[in-house]
Parts: sequence; C-alpha cells; structure tokens
Amino acid sequence: MTPKEQIMRAIRFESFGDPSVLKLVDMPAPSRDERTALVRVMAASINPSDVKNVAGAMKQTTLPRIPGRDFAGVVEAGPAEWIGAEVWGTGGDVGFTRDGTHAEMIAVPVASLRRKPGPLSFDEAASVGVNYMAAWMGVEATGLKAGETVLLIGAAGGVGNAAAQIARRLGARVIGADVHAPSPDAPISAIAEKLIIGAEDLPAEVRAATGGRGADVVLDLVGGVMFRSALACLAVHGRQVEIAATGKREVSFDLVDFYHNESQLFGVDTLKRDLTASAETLDALAPGFLAGDYHSAPIAETCGLGGAQEAYREVAAGTAGRVVLRPQQ
Repeated sequence: MTPKEQIMRAIRFESFGDPSVLKLVDMPAPSRDERTALVRVMAASINPSDVKNVAGAMKQTTLPRIPGRDFAGVVEAGPAEWIGAEVWGTGGDVGFTRDGTHAEMIAVPVASLRRKPGPLSFDEAASVGVNYMAAWMGVEATGLKAGETVLLIGAAGGVGNAAAQIARRLGARVIGADVHAPSPDAPISAIAEKLIIGAEDLPAEVRAATGGRGADVVLDLVGGVMFRSALACLAVHGRQVEIAATGKREVSFDLVDFYHNESQLFGVDTLKRDLTASAETLDALAPGFLAGDYHSAPIAETCGLGGAQEAYREVAAGTAGRVVLRPQQ
C-alpha cells in the first residue's frame, strides 16, 4: 500500500470557534513527491497559538485545516537516508496554510528534516518548537553577547524560561520580571540573578539591580501594557524586542528620550518562518540540548487524538506545563 492510499486519523476544523469545532476524522494520508517526506507523528504539543488559530485569530489560515505546529516523529517515506530517522520540527506555516501536526502523519519538505536530539524524548522534542523559536529569534535579533545584561519581562512563561537558558549559555546576565513568581523548579528561578515580581516601578528596580545602568537587552514577552515600562529599562545603546501585544495593540513613547538613548527596537514573529526556515533555527538550538544546557518545559499532560477537544480547552485555560497529543495512541 502506498502512502497516498493510507488512511490516517487527524483532528480537523472546517469553521472557526471554540474547541468544539475540532473533529476527529479518518482521511487519506498526505501525498508526497521527491521533495517531500512523510513523517509518522509520535508527539505534537498544543500551543496557545494553536488555540487562537482554531478560534479564528490567525488571518492567514485557510479551511478546512488540521492544526498543530510542533512535532516529533519518525520518517516513514522519503529519501532512503532518512527512512526510520527520528526527527523534530516546527513552522509558522504548519497548521495555518498547510495541514499541521495534530494527525497521525504529516508531509514536510525534505529540506526541513532535522534529526531529533538524542537526549529528548518524543514528547519533549514536540514541546520545544514555538517557545525556543521565539526566544532564539529575540536573542538573535538583538545580538546578545556574553557579559551583557538581559531583562526578561514575562519571565515565568515558556518563552521566558527558554530565553533564560539561551542567555545563560551565551554568558549573559539574566534579570527576570513577572506579575507572578515562577515555580521553584522553573529554569528562570535558578538562572536569574534577580527576579522582580509584581513591581510597581519596574525601571527603577532594574536600574537599582544594574548600578543605575539599565539592561543592554530587554525581551518584552508581554508587550502592549508593558511596552513603555520596558523601554524605560534600557541602558544607553539598549535593544528591545517585542513579541506580543497584551492588553493593547497601539503604544506611545517619548521619541526624544528614545533617540537620545540611542535605543533600538525589534519585532519578532515566529509565524514568518516556515518549516524549512525554522529548521535552521533548530540547527542552532540542537547543541544546547545535546549539551544538557537547554531543557523542554515540563509535560503537564499527554493524550490521544480522541482527547484533543478537552486538551485544547485546558491550554486555553492556561494550564501550567505543556499538553502533548500522541497521535499513535
């Protein structure tokens, strides 16, 4: 039986809405050509962006669609040297403009295939993608260097913890800020030289922690309501990354202060990197996982495709830790 003739199970939605629009269906496995490989999905995490996608928040999404961005699995069909290889992947196109990972199989470009780091289980490898992609892209945009100070706003979240581990491996000093304290076993708790929790005046506390200088780099993982405060935390020649817009889309700031400080502002969007472009970032991240310097977020729950609706609801409610689908279960 050829891959094209195979039938697979998948989660699919034909209209936008709450998780009740997700349906478990039997459908033909993806077709492939010489530039495409077929991967049997062993694990696929559910990201908050997957929930937003199903709800209709992603304008680029076309229907009907199988959702899901991050995955880990085994190559079932493709170039001979890849057959049976354990792989991992993520992409800003997956689950939006091409069918995603919440299925038993997914077709991916051969150019995007990357071998899964051995220390990571399938569940762990499937939980890395979006968080580490966003963190790496933010660090990469700013050119963070050893000896510099980075402030992570929203440090207790998945991207904040990933960024803390990347910054430590680079030799940077880490300061974390959040409304709520991270769990004691979260990487940021051990990495941050200072954690600022529920600050009324964040710039003042950051300057107090840096001898009045401020942070060389600010990764504002909250955005919106925190934008102006984040900007005031920058040292001279400081660089700031925005990755979200919590609370409001439009912001204002003092332009004179901005250019007198010679500040720089960057925007980061993981959705702009497809499977193949994202694979290049996985190449950069893999040594950190192989060395044990990077760790995936804790796995809160695993379930089969039949439990997808409830799993999506839990992610929408803000479940701590990662929720992972195991399509072969």
